[in-house]
This record gives sequence, C-alpha cells and structure tokens, in this order.
Amino acid sequence: MDIKGKTVVITGASRGIGADAARVFAAAGANLALLARSADSLAELVEEIGENTLAFACDVSQPEAVAAALQKTHEAFGSLDVLINNAGVIQPIARLEDASPAEWGQLMDINIKGVFNGIYAALPLMKQGGGGTIINIGSGAAYNALEGWSAYCTSKAGVLMLTKCLHLEEAVNGIRVLSLSPGTVATEMQRQIKSSGINPVSQLAWEDHIPADWPAKTLLWMCGDDANEFLGDEVSLRLDLIRRRVGLI
Repeated sequence: MDIKGKTVVITGASRGIGADAARVFAAAGANLALLARSADSLAELVEEIGENTLAFACDVSQPEAVAAALQKTHEAFGSLDVLINNAGVIQPIARLEDASPAEWGQLMDINIKGVFNGIYAALPLMKQGGGGTIINIGSGAAYNALEGWSAYCTSKAGVLMLTKCLHLEEAVNGIRVLSLSPGTVATEMQRQIKSSGINPVSQLAWEDHIPADWPAKTLLWMCGDDANEFLGDEVSLRLDLIRRRVGLI
C-alpha cells in the first residue's frame, strides 16, 4: 500500500510505539487519527506532526467513544484505510493470589475489549472503501506464561486468537489482518516491568530493548504487499529475517 493520502487510526498514540508510529506514518504522507486517554500528550504530538492529524481523547474500553472517533475520522478524511490497535497496559503485575479482581478486569477491558471495539467500529467504514488493514499489537507473552503476568499473558493470547478469527471472517471482504509481536521495547511499560522485579523480563538491561521506532517502521511495512504472507498471523520483530525486510538491519 502507498500510504500517502490514506487514513490511519492509531490507538494508544500518546507515547511509546503509538507515538513513534504516528511520526512514521505522518512522514509517509498519511492522514492520521490519534486516540489516547491523555489529551495533553496528544495535543503536543499533533503540534509536532502538523496538518492532516486529528486527536481524540478516548478510552478504548468505551465502545461508543471509539465508534464516534472513527466515524468523525471517516467524515473528515473520506476513508478509513488502516487501524492499528496499539493501546494496552501491563498492570496489574501480581501473582494470581495477590491480584486485584478490579485491576485484572480493567486490563481485559483495555487489552482485549479495546481491540474488539476498534475492530467493530472500523469494519463497516473500511468495507465502504473496499477493504483495509487492521494490525493488532501482540506479544511473546501470548505464547509464554510469566510469573505475575497472568492478566497480560491471557490478554495477548486472546488478541492473537481475535486476529486469526477476524482474518477467517473478513479476508474475503478485502480486510487484511495481522498482529505484530515487537519484542521488548524501550518504553514506559518496560520501566513499570523493571520496577516490579518479577520474572526474568524485569531483569533485562535497558540496552537489551529495541527502540520504539523499530516497531513503528515495521507497522508501516506491514501495510504493504511484502507482508501478505503473514495475513491472519503474527509478525515477530525478534526475527532477523523480519528486521532485514523492514530495513532495520
């Protein structure tokens, strides 16, 4: 896909991978809609990026808010071509016996229901234009159980299966569906993991994490035909093969 002039929605866009993805897609000429809970951070990012960018202070766990943001984006730009479901949280980091049921459920509301809410709102708008691309942010935690991460691991396993189900149902309608497993990325989430001191991920040195612009650039590559062999599945940025195809190494 030539992304210039296309409309791209990014959730969790106020920092980390989402913010760097906004910069990468803006530089490629896309129209952007950025969703996040922090209105102030979004305003700063929009000022940095410039024109053809909309911002919505939006909690992805609220389906009506997500639907309204995507509808306004479609009205403003005339299309909805790419949805990147990036919003996600790591907390609560706690052993199951110590977990807060409310916090455990809130993570599910954001990490799984938030992805569903984006998909549900985007599908009819994308179909009006003949198709589109939906990319969900996955994790190696979808495959590997980690102490203290029961909520996060469960949510990412759910997102992977949601990706596969969506591909099964909508590929025939021109909807490209993929998941990106970025590995460990130098973002605020890693600082929370580090401070928890739980499981081997918290023991990694900061220099072991990749910069946030690597997954951002990979997301742009995933919108093109070179990534079609991964439709309905996950792209792992841990693999040198992927890093070479994206042009990172």
